[in-house]
Amino acid sequence: MNFSEVFKLSSLLCKFSPDGKYLASCVQYRLVVRDVNTLQILQLYTCLDQIQHIEWSADSLFILCAMYKRGLVQVWSLEQPEWHCKIDEGSAGLVASCWSPDGRHILNTTEFHLRITVWSLCTKSVSYIKYPKACLQGITFTRDGRYMALAERRDCKDYVSIFVCSDWQLLRHFDTDTQDLTGIEWAPNGCVLAVWDTCLEYKILLYSLDGRLLSAYSAYEWSLGIKSVAWSPSSQFLAVGSYDGKVRILNHVTWKMITEFGHPATINNPKTVVYKEAQKSPQLGLGCLSFPPPGAGAGPLPSSESKFSLQTLKPVTDRANPKIGIGMLAFSPDSYFLATRNDNTPNAVWVWDIQKLRLFAVLEQLSPVRTFQWDPQQPRLAICTGGSRLYLWSPAGCMSVQVPGEGDFAVLSLCWHLSGDSMALLSKDHVCLCFLETEAAVSTACRQLGGHT
Repeated sequence: MNFSEVFKLSSLLCKFSPDGKYLASCVQYRLVVRDVNTLQILQLYTCLDQIQHIEWSADSLFILCAMYKRGLVQVWSLEQPEWHCKIDEGSAGLVASCWSPDGRHILNTTEFHLRITVWSLCTKSVSYIKYPKACLQGITFTRDGRYMALAERRDCKDYVSIFVCSDWQLLRHFDTDTQDLTGIEWAPNGCVLAVWDTCLEYKILLYSLDGRLLSAYSAYEWSLGIKSVAWSPSSQFLAVGSYDGKVRILNHVTWKMITEFGHPATINNPKTVVYKEAQKSPQLGLGCLSFPPPGAGAGPLPSSESKFSLQTLKPVTDRANPKIGIGMLAFSPDSYFLATRNDNTPNAVWVWDIQKLRLFAVLEQLSPVRTFQWDPQQPRLAICTGGSRLYLWSPAGCMSVQVPGEGDFAVLSLCWHLSGDSMALLSKDHVCLCFLETEAAVSTACRQLGGHT
C-alpha cells in the first residue's frame, strides 16, 4: 500500500470524475483538477467566492461549483478551459444545486424551497418546477437517466412528481400516504420508487413508475421509526434501518420482510468473527502490507470466546435526533454483504451475509466510526474514524494502516476510485491518495495468513 503526497483541501470537497481520469479538489475559492495517474495539475479555476459544493457532470466534461451564500453557480469545462458559465439566482437565493443525468442541465433549488430552476447549458433556456419539498432526499434520478422523481408539498400534503429528463415533461403526479415525507429513492433498475415517512411514523411505500402503490410496510407503531434506507445494487433487497436498532430486509417479489438483523451490545455467537482494534499496535510497513495476524492491530478474537461486549452509549432520549438506531447502512457492489452502524454502539461496524442472512463479522474500533464505503469493484470495505489510520475489511480478513505524513493525518472521510485500486483520504485541511495492493498480492497475503472466515 502506497500513499501520495498531501495536498491542501477545504471543506472536504474532493471528488473523482465519473470516468476515473480526474480528481477535483477545492482550496477555498479555487478549484484544482488533477490527473489521477500523475497527480499533476491539469486545470486551476478561480471562483467568485468560497466554494461550498462541487459536482461532476455524468460525462466528466464539466464540473459545477456552488456558492450558496452568494446564490451563485459557476460551471467549468475540461475540454475548453476558456469556456465558463455563471448562474446567478439573485434574490431567490440558493440552497442546493445538482446536474441532470445528461450533464447539460443544472437544477438549482432556491431558498425556502420555493422552486427548482432548470438551466440548460445548450439552449440557455430556463424552466421552473414549483413546490419542491424541503426534506432529506427530495430528488432522485433513475440510473439510466431517463426519469426524475421529485418530492413535493402542496396544501399541507405530500406528492411525488415524475418527470422525463429529456424534455422535463411531467409523466406522473400522485399523492403519497405520508404524514411528512422524508426521502425518496429509485431502485437501481429504475422500476420501483421507495418513499419513506418522518421518523415519527414508521412507514415505507413502494410505487411503480406509473404511480401505482405496490406495497406499504410498517414494522411497528407509537415509537421512532425509519432512520436510514438502502437498495441493494441488484434491486432485489431493500434495507430499512430503524430507531429500534434493527435492520429489516424487504424482498422485491412480495415487498414483505424476509428477515431482521438486531444489533445487541453482546455478541453471543462463537461463529461470528469479531475484530477489535488494539490500544497499542506495532507500526505496519507502508510498502507491501498484508493482513495482520491475530492480535496485531485489528485482529479477530480467539474462537474460544463465546461472548463479547461492545462499547455502548446511553442516548439522551428527551432531545431531538437521539444517538440510537441504524444511522448508516450500505450494500457491497455484488449485493452479498450489508454493512451497518448502530448509533448507540458507534465504534462498531457490523457486516451481514445477505445470502445466508446471518451476521458475518463485527469490527470494533477505538473511536466512533465516521464513515465507511464499499470498494466499487469487490466486497472490500474501507472505514475511517477520524484518526490517522485507515481500516479495510474483506471476507478474507481485516487490516489497519497508518496514514503517513507530518503530524497526524486525521481521516474524516474517504471516497473510492471507480477502479477500486485507490481512494482519496480527506482530512480537515488536506487530501492524499491511497494506492492499494493488486488483487494477486492480497490473495497471496491471505494464503500466508490462512484467512479469517
